Amino acid sequence: MEPNSRTGIADAEAASGGSRPVKTLFGELADGTKIYNWALENGGTRLKVLSWGGIVQSLEIPDRHGRYANVSLGFDTIEDYVARTPYFGALIGRYGNRIGEGRFTLDGKAYQVDVNDGVNSLHGGAKGFDKHVWDVEPFTKGTDVGLYLHCTSADGDMGYPGTLKVKVTYTLTQRGEWRIDYEATTTEATVVNLTSHVYWNLAGESSGTIEDHELTIAAARYTPTDAGLIPTGELAKVSGTPFDFRRTKAIGRDLRAGHVQQVHAKGYDHNWVLDKGVTAEPVHVATVRDPRSGRTLKIATDQPGLQFYSGNFLDGTLTGTGGRTYRQGDALCLETQHFPDAPNQPSFPSTTLRPGQTYRTTTIHTFDA
Repeated sequence: MEPNSRTGIADAEAASGGSRPVKTLFGELADGTKIYNWALENGGTRLKVLSWGGIVQSLEIPDRHGRYANVSLGFDTIEDYVARTPYFGALIGRYGNRIGEGRFTLDGKAYQVDVNDGVNSLHGGAKGFDKHVWDVEPFTKGTDVGLYLHCTSADGDMGYPGTLKVKVTYTLTQRGEWRIDYEATTTEATVVNLTSHVYWNLAGESSGTIEDHELTIAAARYTPTDAGLIPTGELAKVSGTPFDFRRTKAIGRDLRAGHVQQVHAKGYDHNWVLDKGVTAEPVHVATVRDPRSGRTLKIATDQPGLQFYSGNFLDGTLTGTGGRTYRQGDALCLETQHFPDAPNQPSFPSTTLRPGQTYRTTTIHTFDA
């Protein structure tokens, strides 16, 4: 019998540091490569991660009554992830978000990377890190449990320069936090912007709309885009617009306000310029709460931007782990990041990584009910 409170679960696990990650076969790729699912639990949070794309296949947390639900969208089969996924739960790279026309110039040399979103490049191209097989190694460290995920992207992969070696660490703490630490090194000057693309619905992944979820973002500005969702370079004020989440409000309140930026994106799909900027340590920047279940997610990061996406392109053609179809607005994403198209925007924080440097960034998800 499970404890009926989060505190009880955390207390029961504290002495042992949670359960050691368990590996099971999830499926096989067309070439016979086996894909594994790693299950780990700590502090009342249950996480399942695939070696395909570093994907969070499910993340379960309790509500105010101790009842568990999977709060991330996903699939039951590897075939669906390979053929159909809109980045459900995936690790994103080499460059999270968009690069205009897939072009940028670095140290005087022009590069053309893979174009897979109209005329633009999205999330690293047609075969980004979400479609790589990651090497996964479990660990226990004190009261923490987690996974080390390793991936090497060869020089020229999707058009990007330099061989990029990436290590991502997923940690579940005894308080039930999910921490992501990203690291990368390169053999040549390149651009890097790594993030996680979990689709959240704190009422449960098959429970319907997130329009009643309440959201707060610590940002007085955002980056407006053109019709192709490429930033114009402006850092616009959120004051007096539907993009003002400095005070908590329901996502659906201004979702259909008709602002030209919402018309471009069919809702929210924009980068918020976090007030704190780039910081040495993660700082709390966003909170989302489902009033029905009481579940709350807080996000802390050292990154300067946060992409809030309101699930605008979910169209009812995908059936998830709960056996129900996902429709527009059935989930939201909060992607910690550097800004979209930064390689083409000199005024944006730089995403350049050079040999001898190590790219490092951390995001922490804290859950409560």
